[in-house]
Amino acid sequence: MEEINIGWNFDNSYARLPNVFFSRVNPEIVPSPEIAVTNHDLAISLGLNPYNLQSKEGAYILSGNKTPKGALPIAQAYAGHQFGHFTMLGDGRAVLIGEQITPKGERFDIQLKGSGKTPYSRGGDGKAALGPMLREYIISEAMHALGIPTTRSLAVVTTGETIIRQTKQMGAVLTRVASS
Repeated sequence: MEEINIGWNFDNSYARLPNVFFSRVNPEIVPSPEIAVTNHDLAISLGLNPYNLQSKEGAYILSGNKTPKGALPIAQAYAGHQFGHFTMLGDGRAVLIGEQITPKGERFDIQLKGSGKTPYSRGGDGKAALGPMLREYIISEAMHALGIPTTRSLAVVTTGETIIRQTKQMGAVLTRVASS
């Protein structure tokens, strides 16, 4: 696949922390990624070319099938209390591909949610279904429009997989953006 300029400008400060804070992990390859929706305005504010982001290469990157230049995929670890016990937790179905540095010098985490198992999946498949990913996209953007600080949604990509939950559902990956 020919590489096109999407505008990625990554740093990976989390990957320079001690290993206890993360695990190196690559997103799982999916059979047939296709862009379902992209956030044109957010892409521009991040310094990305929204038209190139909607390309086949963009779908490969946003699904996790291709790692863009400068990215260093990791699953973040964290700890907390669950079921009355202190335990090690972490991103069970999300992979941080890097921190995008915008043209204004701002730093934003770019994370693929639903991109497969990580060391923190605790028995889950690490995948996501299209409906919940579209719902998160809509709700996060509505909250942003209301002035409520939250993560944002850059894109949703269908994967060409069937995800088994209570029923069979179409698989998807959400690209989540958060101020770093």
